[in-house]
Amino acid sequence: MTGPVPPLARIRLFHFASPARFYGLASRWSPLLWAVAAGLAIAALYVGFFVAPTDAVQGDAYRIIFIHVPAAWMSMVLYVAMALWAAIGWALNARLASMFARAIAPTGAMFTFLALWTGALWGRPTWGTWWVWDARLTSELILLFLYLGYLALVDAIDDTCRADRAGALLAVVGSVNVPIIYFSVKWWNTLHQGASITLSSAPTMAQSMLIAMLLMTLAFWAYAFAVVFRRTQAIVAERERHAQWLSGPRVHRVEATA
Repeated sequence: MTGPVPPLARIRLFHFASPARFYGLASRWSPLLWAVAAGLAIAALYVGFFVAPTDAVQGDAYRIIFIHVPAAWMSMVLYVAMALWAAIGWALNARLASMFARAIAPTGAMFTFLALWTGALWGRPTWGTWWVWDARLTSELILLFLYLGYLALVDAIDDTCRADRAGALLAVVGSVNVPIIYFSVKWWNTLHQGASITLSSAPTMAQSMLIAMLLMTLAFWAYAFAVVFRRTQAIVAERERHAQWLSGPRVHRVEATA
């Protein structure tokens, strides 16, 4: 038998929905996340470049996948996260959710560019060309344009509320591109290889390769959290610059008690 959510549980659930409380949370966790990201990235690069075996077909050129694949994953995951937070901010008029969406966009665009760039570096020795109008590559390029379009749109509108709503509409509509990217190798005849890691079958790569890829993925996750936390702090500071809690020593008290 279930009943109404107790008031204390509701308070805890939305505790960090306040920009002031989130500001303190981000200050506490960001340094740790930066350290975790750096440590995991170093471990991933070591395993990927010095422990993982050389591929029998592609040689050492394949090692770019230890950066390329996690970056491609992050580009899609962050877009979904951006669209979700933007939609929450739009539907519930939640200020912090809209700030999160804005903070995620530059990091998502960076990972999308990194995926495209490393893909070109891998494609040159493997396919003999830097770029082909392949379904996977083209849809990933469209994802980069969606990120850049979102950033341009929200920056072009002076009214913050109108900008958040317009950006949310673009982000939500653009999210249809994410499943197209993921399923493009199944829906169309493409040069891009299929997924080496799926939930329905065992990985088709050596264990050391898998470890390196997963370590880099965790490093990218930690980096994304760290930089999004810091960027959200900057957006909060800009939007709440006239708030009493943000002025003077009170900021430090909020950070200490969050």
